Amino acid sequence: MSVNDSFAALMGRLRSGEDGAAREVFVRFASRLAGLARSHLDAKLAVKVDPEDVVQSAYKSFFLRQRDGHLDVGTWDGLWGVLTMITLRKCADRAAYYRAEKRNVSRETTGGGAEDSAPAFVDLALDREPLPDEAAALAETVDALFRAIEDPDERAILELSLQGHTATEISEQLGRAERSVRRLRERVRKRLERMQSEV
Repeated sequence: MSVNDSFAALMGRLRSGEDGAAREVFVRFASRLAGLARSHLDAKLAVKVDPEDVVQSAYKSFFLRQRDGHLDVGTWDGLWGVLTMITLRKCADRAAYYRAEKRNVSRETTGGGAEDSAPAFVDLALDREPLPDEAAALAETVDALFRAIEDPDERAILELSLQGHTATEISEQLGRAERSVRRLRERVRKRLERMQSEV
């Protein structure tokens, strides 16, 4: 069986709804597409949009269109081209959404609205991968911060904040009032500032 025949068979399995075929397509391109999405989201958008979510949405669109017979992809390169185009359009759509007048991320400020923004240390890794010594220092700081926090609520809020969740999302996940979450986040932020000033 030639490469083109095996690709055509895969597309047939995919059209029939076989999970294994979808998994094979996903695994083959997911990390590259996430990197592509990451490179097309600026730092302000990266706070709002997760590249992996963009990729999931792109795959969903592709799988639906392919299953319905709206896409005729003949080779792996053609498939990569289609997935790339869908992913870039999803990035552009998310950017347009978050730059709409009422939600314009370029008008958001950092530092002044500390009670709704993520703690300062969450922003460290948004624009690039940390260098090894920076990663080690960050890991030590986070570890020391966790050791210094005895309150289980503060620990849970810190953990969810480090994962990039907003105060609203944390409030929903923990079943706490959003105001309480913001207060606890502010307390954690001040504790971090104290720790940094002692260094």
